[in-house]
Amino acid sequence: MKSYRKELWFDTSQRREYINITPEVEQCLAESGIKEGFLLCNAMHITASVFINDNESGLHHDFEVWLEKLAPEKPYSQYRHNGYEDNADAHLKRSVMGREVMVAVTEGKLDFGPWEQIFYGEFDGKRRKRILVKIIGE
Repeated sequence: MKSYRKELWFDTSQRREYINITPEVEQCLAESGIKEGFLLCNAMHITASVFINDNESGLHHDFEVWLEKLAPEKPYSQYRHNGYEDNADAHLKRSVMGREVMVAVTEGKLDFGPWEQIFYGEFDGKRRKRILVKIIGE
C-alpha cells in the first residue's frame, strides 16, 4: 500500500470565504499515483472547515446567511470565549460545517456523486491557514 501527504496553504482576504479546492485535491491525487484507495482532506485549523457540497453561488450565500443566524459574529460580547480573540462564532461555524471529508478513489479519480465538490470554508480569515491531504491505497 502507498501513502501520500501534502499540505495546501490558503490566504483569504475576508473573514469568511468558501473556496472550491477540488482542482487542488485532484492534483494531489494525480501526484500520488494511487488508483484505488481513500483520500482524507481536513482543515488544520479550528476555525476552518472542509466539506463536500454543490458548487453553486446561491448555496454558498445560503450557507453564510444560515451560519450567521446560528452563530452571529457580533456582538462579540455574547460569547465567553471572546476576550483576547473575537472568533467564538468561527469555532461554532466550523463545528457545524465539519472538519474533514473522506472520498473513495476509484480508477485514479475521486468517486463523487454528480454535483459533489470539495470546499474549504474559512470562518476567521485574513491570515494564512492550511489543509492536509492524505491518500492511502494502491
